[in-house]
Amino acid sequence: MLIVNIDYIPGKELEVLGMVKGSTIQSKHLGNDIAQSFKTLVGGELKTYTDMMNDARALATKRMTEEAEALGADAIINVRYASAAVMQGAAEVMAYGTAVKFHT
Repeated sequence: MLIVNIDYIPGKELEVLGMVKGSTIQSKHLGNDIAQSFKTLVGGELKTYTDMMNDARALATKRMTEEAEALGADAIINVRYASAAVMQGAAEVMAYGTAVKFHT
């Protein structure tokens, strides 16, 4: 499955199948959350949260791809990501784009 963040694929004629999306809400263990709160006092990367968001993006992308495959898509164009905090230490990540089929 080809996944791109532009609205076309050079050299390909596309049939639009529709919007596809995937999302997840991820949180970290309370102990990690407390440890990361101390890190904010001294500064630097909050590695636990970076890892959490990377995992969330990967899962949201996987779910979006599965939805596109179910439609028979060859690619997903114009892919975007959005995230929002839903509570302390938890975030929603959504991946969305347009599923397309190649015309030959």
